[in-house]
Amino acid sequence: MRKASGVWVFLLVVVGAAAVLMRQADAVSCSPLELSPCISAITSPSTPSPQCCSKVREQRPCLCGYLKNPSIRPYVDSPTARHIAISCAVPFPQC
Repeated sequence: MRKASGVWVFLLVVVGAAAVLMRQADAVSCSPLELSPCISAITSPSTPSPQCCSKVREQRPCLCGYLKNPSIRPYVDSPTARHIAISCAVPFPQC
């Protein structure tokens, strides 16, 4: 019985480690350059493209970091950026 318990503990540790590694592999790469499909929606009053909305959704976990960066904040916190978020149905973060 004791050996069986040890095997189960080992298996749980292995499965837990695999889950952590998989989550890290799925982590978003926070780079403002990832939002480049949104340039036309930023520079002109146009509806964001599906590619832009996809990138905004993908980069949502990064938005607070962008807002804390003084060189990026003016672009991310602009009325145009908020319009893009609303158009893409992405909630604007409250950081």
